[in-house]
Formats: sequence, structure tokens, C-alpha cells
Amino acid sequence: MPNILIADDEKEIIRLLKIYLKDYNVLEANDGAQALAVLNTEHVDLAIVDIMMPKIDGYQLISKIRERDRYIPVIVISAKVTLSDRIIGIDMGADDYITKPFEPLEVQAKVRAQLRRQTATDPVAKVDVITAGGVTLNLAECTVIKDGVSVVLTKNEFKVLELLMRSPRRVFTKEQIYEYAWCGTDVVDDNTIRVIISRLRDKIGSDHIKTIRGLGYRYEE
Repeated sequence: MPNILIADDEKEIIRLLKIYLKDYNVLEANDGAQALAVLNTEHVDLAIVDIMMPKIDGYQLISKIRERDRYIPVIVISAKVTLSDRIIGIDMGADDYITKPFEPLEVQAKVRAQLRRQTATDPVAKVDVITAGGVTLNLAECTVIKDGVSVVLTKNEFKVLELLMRSPRRVFTKEQIYEYAWCGTDVVDDNTIRVIISRLRDKIGSDHIKTIRGLGYRYEE
């Protein structure tokens, strides 16, 4: 049974989510420091994180989770609702972002989706290396090398680059990128995808990712 960590200073929210996540083993934390303690002592398969928590806030917690060797999917549930808040959360390494008030069934569905996605990309289950235009993606190790130099990407940046590199010169629409990299969740808009593409260009070179006006994006070797 997967272990789900819920880090939120509102105990009512934890109680509510436990009802809808009864098929999982739920680990509780009422602030970021407690969440870190759980992460250091328990095997966590997915974390649900509030942003505005005492001691260590959600952004800091996500950053510390991303420093770990093992990838843990993170879903943010927060009262911070602006687009900039959502982009910051995704940029920090969150896999999904849900605003309060929320529908518990939506959280339940997104937890299932993230766990399925994590299983599908388990490096034990699939070993694959993609090389194109001086860039190498090792899907088993989740690493990127460009011209012999390691490049650090967020998970969503990695997934978008993987999709584009699997079929160089093929044009992928924003909808296709959204479905592949975010597994059909509803937190992503056109601006989020543009931000990801812009950062990929900064990290691996603007010549590799081309915009096809009115259609989408493609990878150039």
C-alpha cells in the first residue's frame, strides 16, 4: 500500500483527505518540520503539501524533497491561487497544483494519476537512452548531458524534452505536450508550457527547440 504524506497546518483538511484516501497509508504532518521528519523516517510514495505552513513553508519543503535521490511526486494544495503562485510551485518541482477550496474527489483522482505515472516511469521497469543533437537523456537515471556537461532539469522540463526528443522534427501541439508531461491534469495553461519551453531553450540551446507558429513545438537536431 503506497504511503501518502499530507503536510498541512489545517487538521480538518487532513481529516477530510484521509477519508478520500482510505486506500492508502496516510502519514500526517502539521508543519514543514514535521513533514521533513516523516520523510527522514518513512518511505513516502507521494506528498500532498500546503504552501503556507509554520516553521518550514511548502516551497522550502518541496525544495528539500527535490534534493533527495529518490523522486517523490508532489501535489500542492494551497490557498495561494494566482497564476504566479502556481508557476512558482511548478518551478520549485511540484507535479500538480490544486487551489483551495478543492473537491476531494479531484485530489483522489490526481493522486491515482501521479502514482500511475511514477510506476510507468520507474527506472527499474525501463532503461532507455535518447541522444539527438549533442543532447543525451538517460531515462533510467533521469539525467541530461549536453556536449559532455550535466544539465539540471525539473521533472516537467525533463518530460517535455523527452517527448520532443523521441521524435525529432515532429511537431507536438500544446495539448499533446500537456497530456504527456502533466498526465492530463488541469493546472497547466499555455503560459506554463511557454515558461517550460523558454527554460529548456536556456538550458540546452535555443536552436534545438523550434516554435511552429499556430501548431506547436519540435526538436531540431
